Amino acid sequence: MTKFHVELKRVVDNSYSIEIGRSLFNTLIKDLKNGLIKGVEKYALITDSNVKEKYGNKLLNDLKLNGFTCSMFSFPAGEKSKNRDIKAQIEDQLLEQSFGRDSCIIALGGGAVSDLAGFIASTFCRGIEYINYSTTLLSAADASVGGKTAVNTPVATNLIGTFYQPKKVYIDLDTWFTLPIREFRSGLAETIKHACISDHQFFEYLEKHLDKLIISDQLILDPKTCEYIALKNCQIKYEVVERDEKETNLRQVLNLGHTCGRAIEALSNYELLHGEAIATGLLFQSNVSKKLNLITEDEHNRIKELLTRTGFKLEVPNYISNLELLQKMYTDKKVRNGKIRFVLLERIGKVKQFEDGWFSTYVDEQIILETINEMR
Repeated sequence: MTKFHVELKRVVDNSYSIEIGRSLFNTLIKDLKNGLIKGVEKYALITDSNVKEKYGNKLLNDLKLNGFTCSMFSFPAGEKSKNRDIKAQIEDQLLEQSFGRDSCIIALGGGAVSDLAGFIASTFCRGIEYINYSTTLLSAADASVGGKTAVNTPVATNLIGTFYQPKKVYIDLDTWFTLPIREFRSGLAETIKHACISDHQFFEYLEKHLDKLIISDQLILDPKTCEYIALKNCQIKYEVVERDEKETNLRQVLNLGHTCGRAIEALSNYELLHGEAIATGLLFQSNVSKKLNLITEDEHNRIKELLTRTGFKLEVPNYISNLELLQKMYTDKKVRNGKIRFVLLERIGKVKQFEDGWFSTYVDEQIILETINEMR
């Protein structure tokens, strides 16, 4: 028998910058001219059908006017399009237009765009550079830090994907002013989640300043408040990802509200927006935390009040049965040994770390079903 040892130890620096500002197309173009990415001959601008009309055509034209070789690829807007078929279609289009390893992807849009485009970048020609240009609060809060890329399947959301970091992220606050109110509200769910998991002062800030962002069905979008919540979202998520990039344990805390929320989102056939489902999931997991005597009823009520003021309905839709919802939770990636595990709160601003060292724990089905019933 002959053996040969392949040693591939290496140190990888996946650091990148996030720029928060207004009307950042010129900043992006300046960065590209100054060598943000080396050795690129062609740029693939990937976006969805909504963003294409609002911003895609302008950015494509600006890039071409500045001497860059660029083509745009779009797909139907919505979470339903974040799937393997659409990924393959865009990859085929890239190949047909002779894109190769000397290419770079620019993901222009919200969370679905960054998830899909980032996944394509991570596998196309075994990995090419990409840039995230965020046009929604949801993508600024959830997709700008961490490098998670993925597509949905009929079984569950985001189970097929990679960890792949962008070269740079741009968060353009001006684009928030063109968002439908449902889309902006959806991003606030992830923002409230971040406050719940690690920053009590930020939670209090949201309680005091929510009216500077949204009142009933009216967007207010105070500029300083928008910039602050964009920055805090990035900082909070970075503090987690920096310590656990590949979600071996700590990064599970970012899934607060997602075990139930993602299940509701999928069972709604994505008629509910991600943040709308996650808001219900947040209240669900806060309720479970209260049942297990981890947080007080007062803290639970504060979370409920903030979510309610934001405009979320916070209920399990009647068309989803208890059994359907329970079964869908078993597709969550935190499931271990056939048991559903939840991230739970110890208090507002702190997630519970359990005796085994994990930041998620098994919850009995009876408690899950009781909590579902209470949210009808």
